[in-house]
Amino acid sequence: MLRLSNICKSYQMGEYTVHALRNVSLTVEHGEFIAIIGTSGSGKSTLMHTIGLLDRPDSGTYEIDDQNVTGLSDTQTARLRNRTIGFIFQQFNLLKRASAQENVNLPLLYSGNTTAGHRGQKMLELVGLGDRMHHCPNELSGGQQQRVAIARALVNNPSIILADEPTGNLDSKSSQDIMALFRALHKQGLTIVLVTHDVEVAEHADRIITIRDGEIQEDRRNETPVINTEAGEDVLELLREGSKKRSWLAMLREGTALTRQSLRALWHNKARTFLSALGILIGVAAVIAMVSLALGAKASVNEQLARLGSNLLSIRPASRSSQGVQLAAGDISRMALEDTAAIAQLPHVKSAASNVRGNVQLQYGSKNWATQTYGVSPDYAPMRAEVPMLGRYITDEDIANRAQVAVIGMTPLRNLFGENENPIGKTIRINRRAYQIVGVLPERGANAFHDQDDTVRIPITTAMYRLFGKRYVDGIDAEIDKVGNIPQAQDDIQDLMSARHNRNPNENPFDIRNMAEIQAALGSTTKIMSILLASIAGISLIVGGIGIMNIMLVSVTERTREIGLRKAIGARRQDIMAQFLIEALAISLLGGLSGLALGVGLSLGMAKGAGWPMEINNLSIIVAFGFSVFIGIFFGLWPAMKASKLDPIEALRYE
Repeated sequence: MLRLSNICKSYQMGEYTVHALRNVSLTVEHGEFIAIIGTSGSGKSTLMHTIGLLDRPDSGTYEIDDQNVTGLSDTQTARLRNRTIGFIFQQFNLLKRASAQENVNLPLLYSGNTTAGHRGQKMLELVGLGDRMHHCPNELSGGQQQRVAIARALVNNPSIILADEPTGNLDSKSSQDIMALFRALHKQGLTIVLVTHDVEVAEHADRIITIRDGEIQEDRRNETPVINTEAGEDVLELLREGSKKRSWLAMLREGTALTRQSLRALWHNKARTFLSALGILIGVAAVIAMVSLALGAKASVNEQLARLGSNLLSIRPASRSSQGVQLAAGDISRMALEDTAAIAQLPHVKSAASNVRGNVQLQYGSKNWATQTYGVSPDYAPMRAEVPMLGRYITDEDIANRAQVAVIGMTPLRNLFGENENPIGKTIRINRRAYQIVGVLPERGANAFHDQDDTVRIPITTAMYRLFGKRYVDGIDAEIDKVGNIPQAQDDIQDLMSARHNRNPNENPFDIRNMAEIQAALGSTTKIMSILLASIAGISLIVGGIGIMNIMLVSVTERTREIGLRKAIGARRQDIMAQFLIEALAISLLGGLSGLALGVGLSLGMAKGAGWPMEINNLSIIVAFGFSVFIGIFFGLWPAMKASKLDPIEALRYE
């Protein structure tokens, strides 16, 4: 069954080289019961680890059923350990937080036979623990824990049992029971290799091998060996089976079992799991809240820009200096209503509207309010997004009749009429002249410069000839048909105004402001601020991911012996990696989902409580959550790889 030829193994301990095995040659037949005996440091445990494929020799060959296994890959050796060899460790190596039945069923997880959970129950009944299968190791005596370890070694029907000091931590009664169980297993045809330093325990074996200083000193028969060739298993066939792809159903079951174990590990460290998820939680919440704030600010800016008008050119008289004296705008160049009509006839100009403005005092009953009044024409409303929310706007008839009517903003409305009184049809006094309110402007809110709702609109002719006594307009707005035509239209307006006012176009007697450029600049600034806010929030997600990586590295260190055990009973690298990746992913999912709830709650709270412009976007929620999942996988990958690369025997020796 087993053939070792000239096996050598040495360890480096500081400056010294320890030769654990020196040219050891050994043959084990099917169905033998062998005891390897020796003092501490004699090399007997190293020999057992080599036989069990936990350790690789420095030189020599090792064959199982005439197949050389010294050069097999980690996946192949894991498969062999899982299906051919059953380990019984001196320290039992049971998972502390798993029940006896779960410990016994552990090898089934890595054999892809997760549906055969009843086998664990049968094995526990076989070793006399049928009534203790749901107890954890700390609820079992030393002898009972050893029986659990034996049941675990048997659950996959191995061809050989390797027992390392199986009675070393037991009392005499438990030792006798365990040896009786080994004898019963041997009679059923199992090959048993028992490592011990106790001569009395070794006497139970049919063949006793004495090892000293890494060399076999004696190999003698204790009695006629019990050999059962039918108990052997074809290793070559097993290797071929291991190379086959498992069905999707089997892989799904294994994945489900791994997920269940990963979640159990996280549940037993609830405080640490929560603290790990806290970084992701804060990061996701920050991303959603900051993006919502950025989008809300962008929407608010877009709303403000819409009120400025799209594709709009604003013409104002230029200010000039004369003999070192700075003159006010319009002192040299004045604009008239006829200029507005002329501009409206230019190519690419959809419409043009003029305005005049001035400060006034409003009065209604015993209430007074100081504000700014604009004299406008009907075309001013669609250009500046001033379509009234109540009543009507200034009409051509009002312009022709110089009517004393007014469209009032929300701020003077609240201060003069309160919240509940309907102002339509009411009369107010503007600079002691009576005006009838015919409409209410839509609410705009305040910006960084002034309250946009603190204003009143009246017909431009009324403002010029009755209220302010002006014969000129303060500004003209021209709406252009297309963005691409704005430069040409700007040049045309400049030439027209220079010609109408007998000015040299090079003197620029009028300032023409391109609102599209202002909109583009504000839009670009808003975009940069949005990216900046999202980036700052994204950094917190990365910090949370680093926290996950740190915690997972700590977990790998704490569970080194557990990893060694899992590898010893057949876990492949990808199995260990998958388990730790699942844990990292579970932490990021927990943090991500909690962060979604917190982020949405914060956004709604800031919108209602602080009155900030917030806009919750589904895409930002999906991106934040997806990024949190990616962070969990990315930062969990290194700890998972580190865990998967641990050498099984070194991991089992880790303290």
